[in-house]
Amino acid sequence: MSLLLTNTTIVSMDQSDSDYQTQPNCYIAIEHAKIVKIGPMQQCPTADYSQIIDCQGRLITPGLIDCHTHLVFAGNRAKEFEQRLTGVPYETIAKQGGGILSTVNATRAASESQLVELALQRLSALTADGVTTIEIKSGYGLTLEDELKMLRAAKQLEQHASIKVSTTLLAAHAVPPEYKDNADNYIRYVCDEIIPAAVAAKLVDSVDVFCESIGFNLAQTKAVFEAALSHSLGIKGHTEQLSNLGGSELAATMGATSVDHIEFLDEQGVKALAQHGTVATLLPGAFYFLRETQLPPIDLLRQHNVPMALATDFNPGTSPIASLTMMMNMGCTLFRLTPEEALRGVTCHAARALGLQDSRGQIRVGYDADLAIWNIDHPAQLAYEVGTPRLHSRIVNGEICHD
Repeated sequence: MSLLLTNTTIVSMDQSDSDYQTQPNCYIAIEHAKIVKIGPMQQCPTADYSQIIDCQGRLITPGLIDCHTHLVFAGNRAKEFEQRLTGVPYETIAKQGGGILSTVNATRAASESQLVELALQRLSALTADGVTTIEIKSGYGLTLEDELKMLRAAKQLEQHASIKVSTTLLAAHAVPPEYKDNADNYIRYVCDEIIPAAVAAKLVDSVDVFCESIGFNLAQTKAVFEAALSHSLGIKGHTEQLSNLGGSELAATMGATSVDHIEFLDEQGVKALAQHGTVATLLPGAFYFLRETQLPPIDLLRQHNVPMALATDFNPGTSPIASLTMMMNMGCTLFRLTPEEALRGVTCHAARALGLQDSRGQIRVGYDADLAIWNIDHPAQLAYEVGTPRLHSRIVNGEICHD
């Protein structure tokens, strides 16, 4: 399969560029799902291609990458949302069976095919936003059987939609009821049984831990990371969302590709990210939905040249928002990112957060031919306008998607 895109306006997101200036009147040649040539239209190749598309000057970016989601789950927490807004404390909601355990119960009860069907509905909103790669976490099963069921459902999405899925095992998301008041034993179960089984089934790319006062402590987090690394898996962390436990620094020193949320990250933690090349993934949807007030340390991240990714964190409890371009807008309005920082956050930096920086997130020769073609004049419009259709088409693995 070969594809030639002519009369394009390219926003390459090449990390060697100092800005994201557009490159008009260009062509992109694609063969065997890879970009093989890029250049001005005056030098457009004349060789036969199986498909030639005149883009009529439309703007082309790398396909967007949503590098932190919890897309696979059953049930919803709308009632809980309503209760919170009428003044019911979270503790009361939890005692009534609400909170994360309500999602755990619903997910355990759902079949694999039901989880796939539900996830496809959510995924359709993200692909309409130009997403070509998505990270999906487990973490609502909390048993070996149910965690693997979630990961299998995530993998199956590639068979039903034009999407690339990166899977993350988040068994260390919460302590399940079966291990109440015995978190250490649960962590041993995760390390000794769930991680090896997920690896044996070839279902997992990375392992994540919710390192927080209401999640898991540093010692427990380290144990999970060590188990993941022993199986040659990537590691990442839910860290410094509610307090500063030092989880980001721990994750960075152990080689994490990203640490996510990080509202309470301090300068020592930022320096650790910079030293070890760890991406800071910002999740403005959860910040907005929970009405948080502690901003991530954006200025410190800039000062120390830490790459910042943006993601939806799509989940039923704290960020039920399936729009990555909305996250770009929130990143700018809530966190004061520039539109360029926001676009890098969902392209080249998001790819790096998943360990995919050598193949995705930029328009470069040798990279995957995953692209988004837009009906806009300038890339800043992706962060500026909300709700109006702007996507013309997606290209995944060098093929036009008919979503």
